[in-house]
Formats: sequence, C-alpha cells, structure tokens
Amino acid sequence: MAPKYKLSYFDMRARAEPTRMMFAAAGIDFEDDRIPFDKWPALKGTTPMGQLPVLDVDGVKLCQSMPIARFVAKETGMAGKTNLEQAQADAFVDEIIPILPKLYGVTFATDAAKKAELAAEFDKNMVGMLERCEKLCGSNGFLVGNSLLWCDLVLHTVGYNIENYKPGTLKSYPKLSKVMASVTANPKIAAWIAKRPDTKF
Repeated sequence: MAPKYKLSYFDMRARAEPTRMMFAAAGIDFEDDRIPFDKWPALKGTTPMGQLPVLDVDGVKLCQSMPIARFVAKETGMAGKTNLEQAQADAFVDEIIPILPKLYGVTFATDAAKKAELAAEFDKNMVGMLERCEKLCGSNGFLVGNSLLWCDLVLHTVGYNIENYKPGTLKSYPKLSKVMASVTANPKIAAWIAKRPDTKF
C-alpha cells in the first residue's frame, strides 16, 4: 500500500514548492495543507521543531525543508541516478537555496536606505550564485545528467522568484534558462503550476 503524504506549509511556494512539484511530476497524491499565518502561533508547538514545512508520512512527521525534499526526491526517483549524481544535485541545492531568505529581506524591508543596501548585496550574491551554477550546469536542459532531478525544481522555484524580482535576469544564463524551460515543459509540472495558488513567494 502506497504511503499517505501530508505536506504542511504556509500558503506560499518558498521552501515547500520543490517538494510539491516532485509529487506533481511523479503523479503522487498528497495533501497540500496550507496553514494561514494567523493560525500558525497556535500550531507551532505541535510541530517537531517549531517550524514549517512538515511532511507527515503515514503518521511519521519529517521536518526541515531540504531533508524533506531530499526524502521525496528519493521516493520519486528524482535524487539522481547514481551516488555521484546525487552528490552533484545536493551541491547545486546547497548553492541555490540560501539566496531565498536574502530575497525576502529585500522584499519586506520598509526603510528605503536599508532596502537599497540589502538589494545591492542581494544582487551581488545572486549574480555570483547564477554564474557558478551556469558554469557547472549540464548542457542537456538539466543541472545534472539527462533527466529531471530535484535540484532542477529548486532552481525553478528560486529562478521564478528572481524573475519576479528582476524580470529578464535569467536571459544572461542560457544553460540555466534551458533548465527552467525543461521544468515547465514537463506536462504534470505544467499542470501543477497552472492550478497552484498565485502567491508572492
């Protein structure tokens, strides 16, 4: 009997979206439990580490976004075909994901001077990350190997936010742009993107 999955997170893409996209790509049913921000304080103490996302697998609660995503990648065959590919995919994820909280900082800063300072720092970090990933990216439309892996979905999630922040940025990175296109060309992922809630992040 197939496991029952319940993914609990806020009503946003952010750190839970690569996992949602993997479930979609694999055609695996899961409960997309979106918790309103005003309900979170009452629920926080019921989570294993006081934070989201949490993935419930037949009653066992997993926490921390990237371990959850890595687990689902293994469950769906999207971790990498070999141990070497898995290590390469992990390296891309570790390079890409730290940029997200920096972007949140820029977006939600209210002081104009501070916002400008954070934006300048973010832009520098963003360009460095994109340049490193472009250099290491494969030429087949995937970051690693010749098939869709979880690192591609992490890139798509972050790249989507980068394009919302500064449209046209990824045009300067043709291999990464090709990865973005490969993700959206997947029919099941395209269907998920079309129906998912439209949120800022």
